[in-house]
Amino acid sequence: MGRPDPEEGQLPTPVKPPDGGWGWIVLFGCFVITGFSYAFPKAVSVYFKELMKDFHVGYSDTAWISSIMLAMLYGTGPVCSIMVNQFGCRPVMLIGGLLASAGMILASFTTNIIELYLTAGVLTGLGMALNFQPSLIMLGTYFDKRRPLANGLAAAGSPVFLSSLSPLGQVLLEKFGWRGGFLIMGGLLLNCCTCGAVMRPLDMGMKQKMGKAQDKYEAKEMLPIGGKSEEGISTTDGTKKAKKAKKKPKKGKKLLDFSIFSNRGFIIYTISKFILVLGLFVPPILLVNYAKDTGVPDTEAAFLLSIIGFIDIFARPACGMVAGLKWVRPHVAYLFSFSMLFNGLTDICSARASNYTGLVIFCVFFGISYGMVGALQFEVLMAIVGSQKFSSAIGLVLLIEAFAVLIGPPSAGRLVDALKNYEVIFYLAGSEVVLSALFLAVASYCCLNRGKKKEPPSENHPSAGGGSDTEEAESDLQEAEEHSSDNHQPAHSTDNAIVTANEEANHVAEEQSGEGGGCPTGDGEVLARDGSNADQMVERDSF
Repeated sequence: MGRPDPEEGQLPTPVKPPDGGWGWIVLFGCFVITGFSYAFPKAVSVYFKELMKDFHVGYSDTAWISSIMLAMLYGTGPVCSIMVNQFGCRPVMLIGGLLASAGMILASFTTNIIELYLTAGVLTGLGMALNFQPSLIMLGTYFDKRRPLANGLAAAGSPVFLSSLSPLGQVLLEKFGWRGGFLIMGGLLLNCCTCGAVMRPLDMGMKQKMGKAQDKYEAKEMLPIGGKSEEGISTTDGTKKAKKAKKKPKKGKKLLDFSIFSNRGFIIYTISKFILVLGLFVPPILLVNYAKDTGVPDTEAAFLLSIIGFIDIFARPACGMVAGLKWVRPHVAYLFSFSMLFNGLTDICSARASNYTGLVIFCVFFGISYGMVGALQFEVLMAIVGSQKFSSAIGLVLLIEAFAVLIGPPSAGRLVDALKNYEVIFYLAGSEVVLSALFLAVASYCCLNRGKKKEPPSENHPSAGGGSDTEEAESDLQEAEEHSSDNHQPAHSTDNAIVTANEEANHVAEEQSGEGGGCPTGDGEVLARDGSNADQMVERDSF
């Protein structure tokens, strides 16, 4: 991303993802950003007891710090989309890293809990949100065929950082107190700026440079050799300069593309994801207290979360590799549905676990299914909307998920206080996850697959379910090669400039034929091909 405005208000030519090279550096940056974004709100909980003592507040008051961080991460999705579409990924990530670090540094000097909400909660949460979403967008631009594996590896940052930041926070708390710990944590968050700096946008200007270098060669090929050729070149150059001087006002960019709501696959995904988030985070939040109520010691109860995190580390990359297989990737939405079904059934079957062995078994299967969901959630969204609209899609999806996050876990906590029974909560959470899985699978089959069978295939009709970017990138690459071989015209030039250049070339050719020189067959064919390509570009731009 981070792209400048092209001339004449035209969109830049899509570049085929390299699926490697510098993309691995981008992947590592996304791994770090994902780790900080998901693990940091949970890791700061080790400071809560000290904050309760210093500020004389309750546990629920300090818990709002993590809640505000997560609310900012999810709720500011559209804001991040607008900033990315306007300024690009790299500048937004650099600003986000500075905000996240500044929030924790300022939090170390606070004197009351309200100031903590504004600094560690709002400011740091906003900074992490400005890093998380652009990193996923950049990952989608650098990977296509290996994108499922890349998403799985990047998602593994969450359990890795959770298993490391929590012990680190405890050590910092014991040696430097909560203020010193916040200060050092703020310094660690500056690594987000480093990750943002490596998010180098793909070279969108390579084809423009090649087109300008071959401009005169194009005119020589199209026109007869002689003085008329030079005249045609000068006429074409003069026409282009005149067009640049009188160029039309630039078309405004769409800061947030709401046209994705016309995609049935996106609507199905959003509804199923909302239902999923209502119950997905409830079991790990209540697991430790549930284990303590069944008589499990505190240390062993806390170790249950470590089991989930350890299994999660390996489950996400493994699921990404499976999703990248040729015979699996076209059906990745159904694999995502299976992972949600697996997670929901795990909650339901383990609701009556009454001993530590049963809880350990639950944690193993929950870690596997939870890792599968984490590895596939954004891969499915990329497959549905494509990389070009992913920046707007993820912002809107995160905003909708924010409401589910604010509804699900708090409602479960109130039910526990009212019923004093964790079994009902596990049944309810598992049922919500199962419902989301069934909805995604049935709706995708009925609304998308049947629609594809009824509608005749056409080149300009996008599938309702989206699909992988591989075919889209290959078709764009083929069209770019045709344009470069036939008319050697830059992709960013306007349709009027193309038509004008062809008219000038035909005019010179007609003068030459009038003098008795005739027009060679090859030149006529070139002109015909140029005209057809101009029509194709007009049709593609209008589409």
